[in-house]
Amino acid sequence: MELLNDKLTRRIKSDIIDRILQGDYDSSIANISRVLGQLYDNIPDNKRISYGIVHAIKILSEHLYSRLADADASVLRIASAIFDASSDPNVKGVAIGMLSYCGLSDYKAVLPYFETAAASPDWGLREHTQMFFRKLIKKYPDEMQTYLLRLARSKDANLRRFVAETLRPVQENRWFYKQPEYPLSILRGIFKESAEYPRTAVGNNLSDLARQLPDMVYDLVAKLVESGDKNSYWIAYRACRNLVKKEPMKVLALLKTDEYKYKDRVYKRSDYQRS
Repeated sequence: MELLNDKLTRRIKSDIIDRILQGDYDSSIANISRVLGQLYDNIPDNKRISYGIVHAIKILSEHLYSRLADADASVLRIASAIFDASSDPNVKGVAIGMLSYCGLSDYKAVLPYFETAAASPDWGLREHTQMFFRKLIKKYPDEMQTYLLRLARSKDANLRRFVAETLRPVQENRWFYKQPEYPLSILRGIFKESAEYPRTAVGNNLSDLARQLPDMVYDLVAKLVESGDKNSYWIAYRACRNLVKKEPMKVLALLKTDEYKYKDRVYKRSDYQRS
């Protein structure tokens, strides 16, 4: 799916890149917002649920980083200036995307921006941030492990949620399936999470891992239940949302319950005992 055409590429150069290089950040920021709208409009209707504005932000941030780097511009300085000057969460998302590429060579310089964005009151910006941060995890696993362990102890629920979300085993994190101890070494710090927002993210993370590592997640569920902590139990329950579809009786036994509810489905022990 190609969103950038020649006309739009020329507009990006004249309305964003050239103005940035001239120091006209106000105009360039306004035009970033307009170009994002055009990129979004170029997404076919049947693809918007899967891609949407997130894909447009990824495309534009990569394009701007590449073109500005080719022009020998200081992308780190430019992206940080755009992030600080804009009040539009989507424009800030483009800046965070650009900063993620900068971070591949200097992660220390970009971490403060990621932390600010991850704590933002805007849900969309928080989503863009956890998505782009995965580049840094892949490039600097040891350093980011230490960093995420610190954020997992933050008093800010948004930051704790950021930790759980950025560690989900999606495309850039597929290597977690072969090294699950990496995310788990961090997630264990929030297995007793009391706030629903990050707690849901932890449960969803374990549910994702269960797609390829069901036995490992079953063991985790058993330990969380046996801990006697109500928040750990909640996470264990959430972690079973995929497992219960295949082995409902095993899940019910592990959770020590007679029924499991998720969305519009209810799995009852009595239904399976009759069969």
